[in-house]
Amino acid sequence: MNAQRFDVVVIGGGILGLATGYKYLLSHRGKSLALLEREPGPGHHQTGRNSGVLHSGIYYAPGSLKADMAVSGRSDMVEFCRANGIKYDLCGKLIVATQKAELERLRSLADRAEQNNVRAELIGRDALQEIEPYCDGIEAIYVPDTGIVSYSKVCEVLAKNILDAGGEIFYGTSVEGFNELANEVRVVSSTREFTANLVINCAGLRSDKVAKLANADDGNKIVPFRGEYYELIKNRQHLVNGLIYPVPDPSFPFLGVHLTKMIDGSVHAGPNAVLALSREGYRWRDINRKQVREHISNRGLWELARKYWKTGAGEVWRSVSKNAFVSALQRLVPEIKTADLEKSPAGVRAQAMDSTGALVDDFLITETRTSIHVLNAPSPAATASLRIADEIVKKIDER
Repeated sequence: MNAQRFDVVVIGGGILGLATGYKYLLSHRGKSLALLEREPGPGHHQTGRNSGVLHSGIYYAPGSLKADMAVSGRSDMVEFCRANGIKYDLCGKLIVATQKAELERLRSLADRAEQNNVRAELIGRDALQEIEPYCDGIEAIYVPDTGIVSYSKVCEVLAKNILDAGGEIFYGTSVEGFNELANEVRVVSSTREFTANLVINCAGLRSDKVAKLANADDGNKIVPFRGEYYELIKNRQHLVNGLIYPVPDPSFPFLGVHLTKMIDGSVHAGPNAVLALSREGYRWRDINRKQVREHISNRGLWELARKYWKTGAGEVWRSVSKNAFVSALQRLVPEIKTADLEKSPAGVRAQAMDSTGALVDDFLITETRTSIHVLNAPSPAATASLRIADEIVKKIDER
């Protein structure tokens, strides 16, 4: 089989792969690029199944890639949406303390916002209820620059821009082999072979598998966590005006169930965080035996379970009990009743775990002579995708 030749091959048609392809062609007129995506269209997994939030950057450690890229990346994404006629709304967000024990953590978060150059204001109960009349809290942080958008729509526009710039997109094409040669890299896929000067791995839930083909995983592996959602029935959507989050629990590496107004006017509740039994394990019955064996043999995962067993058990309980899920939401909005919620599609977060068994907290990119691999890009990667893409293109140019 004759291989098709390109300057750059991008693996993965989620928002990060598409943003990288778009940014590369934007600054390298006349170069050739192929983007390979195993699904029949763009953004089928993490990108198309998240909350659609334009994150502010308030949560992340000062000086981290997440903090830097969320702040600058949100501005870039807003400008991209404005330039391309994509609907977005900077509706603002509240992080709400519902009990006195949370106030110290809330104020620490306000200090972090200042360090990360994020606009944020500590407000009392009266001001909180002016913004969200049905929200019950004693104090909150108001973050005005947080917003919402459809990342699926962003992906559609990015894909069109890639094609308009002369790039090619191959859907229904999964990567099966990877061979670094003297002056090029050969990629074997399910449909054909490709050769390129450089390969960019943005494969999300399967990024570690692709990196391993190139011996670039550095012992990192993806642990998939399912996030399950409900949404408010139409005549109860008035209970939420924007985004309402709890104060994050420092004993758990996720944000807790929250309420998110979507760009289409619907209001989603969630997600929780439970270990998925398949890379695309959107339901409990989605079980991949190889993935289950991988979980069982993962010592780091056992250590994680030992450390967070109580919080993790609560997440599982909220997964199997709608009433438990509703109880968590009622801490924020007491008016929400069990009958107000209906099931919404779940998502799966691609969370990297390093060779020591620790969850990777920041974005992670590794490199070989002919490839660049994005091995950890969970939230806020969609918000920061154009900024991350700039960093990848910079790495290409440095070569």
